[in-house]
Amino acid sequence: MDAKQFVHDTLSEIGVTVGGDSPADIHIHDERLYKRIIRDRELGLGETYQEGWWTANQLDEFLSVAQETNLQDVVKPSFALLKLAFASRFSNRQDVANAKKNASAHYDIGNDLFEQMLDKRMIYTCAYWRDADDLDSAQEAKLDLVCRKLKLEPGMRLLDIGCGWGGFAQFAAERFGVDVTGISPAIEQVKVAREKTKGLPIRIEQVDYREMAGEFDRISSIGMMEAVGPQNLGTFFEKCDELLTPDGMMLHHTIGSNEWKTHTDPWFDKYIFPGGVLPSLGQIARATENVWSIEDVHNFGPDYDRTLMEWHRRIGERWDKIPHYDEHFRRTWEYYLLGSAAGFRVRAMQLFQIVFTKAKQRHPVYDAVR
Repeated sequence: MDAKQFVHDTLSEIGVTVGGDSPADIHIHDERLYKRIIRDRELGLGETYQEGWWTANQLDEFLSVAQETNLQDVVKPSFALLKLAFASRFSNRQDVANAKKNASAHYDIGNDLFEQMLDKRMIYTCAYWRDADDLDSAQEAKLDLVCRKLKLEPGMRLLDIGCGWGGFAQFAAERFGVDVTGISPAIEQVKVAREKTKGLPIRIEQVDYREMAGEFDRISSIGMMEAVGPQNLGTFFEKCDELLTPDGMMLHHTIGSNEWKTHTDPWFDKYIFPGGVLPSLGQIARATENVWSIEDVHNFGPDYDRTLMEWHRRIGERWDKIPHYDEHFRRTWEYYLLGSAAGFRVRAMQLFQIVFTKAKQRHPVYDAVR
């Protein structure tokens, strides 16, 4: 059987027809695709989409089907992919130096891109759609949810690890009267965050979490733990323990994996989030055991599907406003957004908000909010 027949037969088995009319069906524009996919699996699938070798009637639906049927398991990984997995497991790609490079590779590609895609506060994490019907209100609902879960009160000192463009810091200071220190290793984010939060009791620093000192009543990280890396989870929570007051509380909002992982999808690692690894609940629990009490776990992963589809719609309508991003980048970004939406749609990925207090201490009973 040749490569073309193998790919056609494999797709047919999961209900995908090459040249068909169903939402998940695809169209091949360059027959080099077949050998490339067999050689490079998910990396090859993404790269050939970037290069325009294939299209789908609805890319998010094709990638949903591919994930729920474990399409990648049909083809054995190449030596190059195995080498990447080995390196990810036995080297620390999220140490201080690499963490700053990794953050810059994604978040410093251009604020104009994110301005066109995101809500008015530029919140680049999952929105909370429970009682919202537009992106701005859904993101504010998420920020309010975090503040209520942390039981913020005026005058509290809040450390926001991975503060992005300062949207949450601004919201918490204005709505709940707290003093905020926001940190991020991404210089372009820091510049915008400082400008947006002028005149508020907010300090924005360009530092890695491992470089922080001080004492805070509350700690938040919203969409940052994915960049910590499995080898550093223990260090991360030790630093949080050092920075948080004994009676303090912290909340971590993170994309989560269903399984214990030491490396990520090679396409996402190469083109989107270098060094990023999604933690599982098991990894988080292991890293926090005996030091932290888990007070609440809230999973609203399906809301990320809707958030990503809204980001895709918004940027899709605005590419003409940022013409310096070429067609290859546009296809890369489309594959990233719709592939991620597919992962949440089929529950291959989750979105966890986890509230912690320090263990072996007396705390009031935690009343979870939604």
